[in-house]
Parts: sequence; structure tokens; C-alpha cells
Amino acid sequence: MKKLKAVFFGTPDFSCPSLELLANHPQIDLQLVVSMPDRKAGRGQKLQSPPVIEYCKNNRINFYQTENINKDEELLAKLEELNADFFLVLAFAQFLGSKVLNMPTIGCFNIHTSLLPKYRGAAPIQYALLNGDNETGVSIQKMVKKMDAGDIVKESKLPISFEETGGQLYTRLKFAASLTLNDFIQDMISDDISSYKQNEEDVTFAPTLKKEDGHIKFSEKTYNEIHNQVRALKPWPGTFCFLNGKRLKVLEISPYTGNKLNAGEIKISDNKILVGSKDKTIRLDMIQLEGKKACRDTDAVNGLTNKYDTFEIS
Repeated sequence: MKKLKAVFFGTPDFSCPSLELLANHPQIDLQLVVSMPDRKAGRGQKLQSPPVIEYCKNNRINFYQTENINKDEELLAKLEELNADFFLVLAFAQFLGSKVLNMPTIGCFNIHTSLLPKYRGAAPIQYALLNGDNETGVSIQKMVKKMDAGDIVKESKLPISFEETGGQLYTRLKFAASLTLNDFIQDMISDDISSYKQNEEDVTFAPTLKKEDGHIKFSEKTYNEIHNQVRALKPWPGTFCFLNGKRLKVLEISPYTGNKLNAGEIKISDNKILVGSKDKTIRLDMIQLEGKKACRDTDAVNGLTNKYDTFEIS
């Protein structure tokens, strides 16, 4: 039985289930894994390998690490020599230039965690939640030089619940990606790849998130908008506001059905911390004060009322 020769490009733990599928698929000959270099991490700033490389070391898979695939002559020569049938890219963190894109006989394919052309870019999972979408998915596209713009060769859809967080959706999509890849491998083996072009009029983008995107501005948003912000950015970069000028992490919220506060107004009532949004009063159920451990609002209230006479939130 002829096997398809593959090269995999990936870096974080998100890539590992799809890498594992390629490594163990009976009709795939995984010849090489390419990833980013080791980085310093943790308090000791020791060099740490990407999760994909750790998987390769533990499973005796050939790997190569590079800072710039398009300028690494040793790697480019190695990839030419392999004469692979396809390259598979999943969260590699580098763009592939024309020379690399033209190497494999079937093509270079990228797995993206949205229903393209929606949310091209680095943070499709978070933007689906920020916008309150009730559906997302996995798209496999044949790569071109333009970011996430290639023809779609496989797609699968996933529903999103109103309470789902960024971390939870990340985990579901991680495994959905490998299942979708498995279906696409069968198409390649059967020489039955179908594709369709993305509608450029429907394109939206999901740029890289920054820490400041987690700042909650209660006076400017509705409850649902703030709820989506909190769950989308959990666990990273997280959400926060400023209480009397001190940074306050907001970990969990819920709607409060008692007295309605004005937008941006804060009040402590029955040991609960309440804040007004544009349409509802919000309870800050779980918080983390600057320099303190995360706790329920009811556990933090005594310390706050002992410290402050009045409260301002921004």
C-alpha cells in the first residue's frame, strides 16, 4: 500500500493531536516535523522546547527547528530532498514563501479554526466568542501567499454554547482539527479532493489580541457584550477593570436582578460587588485584587470596605 509522504509544521500543544494523527496513520509516512526554536520560559528562564518538539522527542520523530523557514538554506535543501506529497501547517507561527509552497506534489494545506472566510488571522477562537457567534468550525485550505485566503478543501462545524470560554473552545477545536484532517487524508488517499473558493465579500479578520483588549468598560457595553468579553478572553489575556485606581481582574460575572444601577456605577450590597452596564446590573462573582489571590466577591468585600469609604470603577 502506497503511503503519502508528509511534512508537518506546528508549534503549540494545539498542534499535537493532528501531529499524532499523522504520526500514527497507516497510510501516512511522516518524514519530518518543523517547529519554532526553543524559548526561555518560567522563573528560571530555562530553555524550553515547543510542545510539538517534546512530542517528537518522546516518539522518536525527526524534527527541525528554525527561526525563519524561508531563509534557512539547510532546511530548504532538506525539504526539496524529501519530495513530500503534502505539507500540513497548524499553528506554526511563520508564513511560508512561494518556494516552500511549491515544493509538495499535492500541495501545502493549513488548518484554521474558523469557518473561512470568517476570522482570517491569529485569534479566530476568541473573536467568535467576542461576537457572540453560536457556531464555529475547522477549515482546511490549500495555502496561497495571501493569509488564510486559499481554496477550502475540507470544513467541519461546531456549535458554541452561551457559557463556553476561550479555553474550553480551544480544547474542542484542537481535537476537531485532527478529526477534520483525518477526513481530508481519506480524500487525498482516494485522489478525490474537492475544493471551493472563499467569497472575498464575506471576509472578516481576527487580529492578534493584546492585554489591553481585556479592559472592561462597563459604562459603554451591555451585559451580553461584557459576558462575551469575559468568556472569550479566558484564560488569556483575561479581563480587568480599575477599582479606585487599582487593577482588578474580573474572572466571572452574572446578571443581577435587584436594583438597577446606572451605567458605570458601582455599589456593594449584601456583600456582593455590583456594577451597572448599559442595560443591566452585573455582579462580579469572582475577582482578583492586585497582589491578592482570586476569590468570591463576598470574600473580598470586608477587605474593601475596611480600606475605602467610596468606590470608583473605570
